[in-house]
Amino acid sequence: MAPRAGSRRRSAASLSTRTAHEIPDVHIVERLFSSSLVVVVSHTKPRQMNVYHFKKGTEICNYNYSSNILSIRLNRQRLLVCLEEAIYIHNIKDMKLLKTILDIPANPAGLCALSINHSNSYVAYPGSLTTGEIVLYDGHSLKTVCTIAAHEGTLAAITFNASGSKLASASEKGTVIRVFSVPDGRKLYEFRRGMKRYVTISSLVFSMDSQFLCASSNTETVHIFKLEHLTNSRPEEPSTWTGYMGKMFMAASNYLPAQVSDMMNQDRAFATGRLHFSGQRNICTLSTIQKLPRLLVASSDGHLYIYNLDPQDGGECVLIKTHSLLSSGTTEENKENDLRPPLPQSYAATVARPSTSSASTVPGYSEDGGALRGEVIPEHEFATGPVCLDDENEFPPIILCRGSQKGKTKQS
Repeated sequence: MAPRAGSRRRSAASLSTRTAHEIPDVHIVERLFSSSLVVVVSHTKPRQMNVYHFKKGTEICNYNYSSNILSIRLNRQRLLVCLEEAIYIHNIKDMKLLKTILDIPANPAGLCALSINHSNSYVAYPGSLTTGEIVLYDGHSLKTVCTIAAHEGTLAAITFNASGSKLASASEKGTVIRVFSVPDGRKLYEFRRGMKRYVTISSLVFSMDSQFLCASSNTETVHIFKLEHLTNSRPEEPSTWTGYMGKMFMAASNYLPAQVSDMMNQDRAFATGRLHFSGQRNICTLSTIQKLPRLLVASSDGHLYIYNLDPQDGGECVLIKTHSLLSSGTTEENKENDLRPPLPQSYAATVARPSTSSASTVPGYSEDGGALRGEVIPEHEFATGPVCLDDENEFPPIILCRGSQKGKTKQS
């Protein structure tokens, strides 16, 4: 069934009142990078998706679906709406419905991922209700690419890196995190988060340069893994006694049970961040602030924690600031740690490549993630549709949804 398109475009005053009084129970909110395009789903209307231009205070359009909306993902080309048993793929420039993926395994958590690189727009979602199978789907050609047998247990988290060339996943046990190449689904890395207890992974994210992978859970520890450069070259012969012992130990692992052998070959965390709480849902990300790498963790109680990350040696991340997201202007700063000598900037040099622009082009956003730093967006990409996001040529232009217009559905 195709979603029903709404017909109203609200004024700034109306939207302001609606936002403040009629939608106090926001359930899902997603913003298109640093643009003014915001998608909102409320608790009172869990089947309705509202698309807003928040700077102008107007509603661009709204769509209603056959069951509750569980998650929304978007990049510059596609907008995904995930229901428990279907995924809708819209063209974000005019909100036309391009595809409805039906007959998927029950997905009560609304688990899905969309590559933020709009040049490929890969989609990933669970392919099984009982195992950790991942279906990789091409959001441009609207065809299935492959399936990946990622874990024995059911999936808890999946995410793409910024370029869409890698896909990371974790199962409900939360002990092992794997990284696969896209689009062939080949396993590249395997990391062990822990052994003592099963956890619930709440957030899984790559750094913008894909050098690190960060995972947070319902425990007090955030793990950061380093994706070392892969090489097929023959390893050098060990020159020390400990080196020979290590080589013999690894060779002996080939004769051990598969589970033991796999555990010995799994990499451990490169760095960790310690939270002063556990049991709360949280999300994490790796960012570059003032040309230095930082670990950011936002908790469900409304606090943002900022940690230093040593990109060379790893180890324990140092908490430097705490922000209250619910009380404006409240900041706790660890001045002692903030005055430590600055960390090496080689990581920042790889992440913060300067952007360039010319008279006929518009530079990409500094935090876009959909393109490499410095990539220039061709001007013709802004030409589609009569309703642009704002006067600063924000991306993408959106065609206003017409009265009773409905997108045509392609089903699979």
